[in-house]
Amino acid sequence: MSRRAAVLGHPIGHSKSPALHLAAYAKLGEEIGYSAIDVTEDSLPAFMASVGAEKGWRGLSVTMPLKKAMVGEVDEIRGVARVLGVINTVVFEGEGPSGRRIGYNTDVAGIINALRNAGAAEAPAAVVLGGGGTAAAAVAALQELGAKSVDVYVRDTARAAEARAAASGLALDIAVRPMADAVAAMARADVVISTLPPRAADGMAAELEQLGLTTGGVLLDVAYDPWPSRIAAAWQKGGGAVVPGLEMLLYQAVEQVRYFTGREDASSAEVIDVMCDAVGAPRRVF
Repeated sequence: MSRRAAVLGHPIGHSKSPALHLAAYAKLGEEIGYSAIDVTEDSLPAFMASVGAEKGWRGLSVTMPLKKAMVGEVDEIRGVARVLGVINTVVFEGEGPSGRRIGYNTDVAGIINALRNAGAAEAPAAVVLGGGGTAAAAVAALQELGAKSVDVYVRDTARAAEARAAASGLALDIAVRPMADAVAAMARADVVISTLPPRAADGMAAELEQLGLTTGGVLLDVAYDPWPSRIAAAWQKGGGAVVPGLEMLLYQAVEQVRYFTGREDASSAEVIDVMCDAVGAPRRVF
């Protein structure tokens, strides 16, 4: 029986997850197929019903806009995903209709490892751009890094429900502020995490350049295509360290591979190296 896994989202054609996962499975000697499947929020329930009737599924990677919607499609939620109410990973325990679907969030681990690899300060003064599902994971990751509070900047302060819920569940102080005030705060921050779509932060990049930014902080820009993004280029020009979203994607995928294979050596340096090579990410060592 063939074993399968996939990444779900809409649109999904740009996803680098298949390259990451297939490289890892080849290195581990695991025969698991992995593909990208375009699934919308409306079509998700029907898709999950069809998957539940099939054998061979090991897991699903979940990207936008399905991370919140997937909460209603699993049998159990484990780990930090229970607090966040945001799922990016589904693991199948058992086969067919009698099997169970378990939801996790590996974005948090991906953010933590990517930031630590870049030398992010402990207990950082932190800024998050955006208030959705990835921002919720960013809030949890920053707490793990020792942040006492987080400033979250959004276009509409009434629409940051996922970030607010995450902070509430984690008992972490956050302040939700208008995006227009973000640039000054970024210049003072130790860590900035942008969860905005590609090019959405270009205007802020121009403001940082006009400000003559000087920083020793770390910027993680979740958007990785095109790269470098304008905001990443402005940050680096100001002396800061830059982490592409591709590294976050890589490290959260390492956790998914571990779940899908059940193998602890899935997070070995050798496996991470071939995953880096598969997507052109720089090799880094903790």
